[in-house]
Amino acid sequence: MDVTTEGELIELEDTGVRVLVLAGSRRPPAADAVLRGLVASTSGVPADDVELDHACATCGARHGRVNVAYPLTPSGAPWFADVAVCGGVVVAASATRHPVGVGMEPATLDVGEVIDEVAFHPDERAALDGLDAARRPLVRATLWARKTALLRAVGHTDFIEPSRLALTTPGDDGGVGRIARSVPEFGSLWRQVRFHDVPVPGNRAASVAVIG
Repeated sequence: MDVTTEGELIELEDTGVRVLVLAGSRRPPAADAVLRGLVASTSGVPADDVELDHACATCGARHGRVNVAYPLTPSGAPWFADVAVCGGVVVAASATRHPVGVGMEPATLDVGEVIDEVAFHPDERAALDGLDAARRPLVRATLWARKTALLRAVGHTDFIEPSRLALTTPGDDGGVGRIARSVPEFGSLWRQVRFHDVPVPGNRAASVAVIG
């Protein structure tokens, strides 16, 4: 099965990043199968030949974005790729020039003040408090999906508390977010980050972080 014909294929502006959204299937393919299919559709190699490695190249732990061991890009560099699953929806992203990370979160109505204090910067919490109650859950989920995507795109790094980062407010930034307040650990990297929110079905939010 060619998964790219089963889902929605999205090109992210001029980044060269391709995103595949697969939803609506009673038995969706596994996340790795979707990511292999996406890389195969761009690289020209059979999906069965695409080799994925979930181990961090620095510490060996299973965290951060997925590593594509084979194939290489036409320039001989590794592919950048990642995938996320939420319910019956799979979102995968691949790129040749920019590190990417994918985040997807359900839009729950109430998760509690303590969790929000750990997850969100005071500026973000103030922005959320100012929203209509009907809009707030999806905006909150989008903010968290963006932060998840960013940490996956960055990969191995010292632990960064999400509440130290402030992002622009989804819906007010045209669906392409930025880091409004950064942390010293990111240096000048934060100026190169963009969050591309991806429409997905159901009560959930998805975003792809692109660095550079």
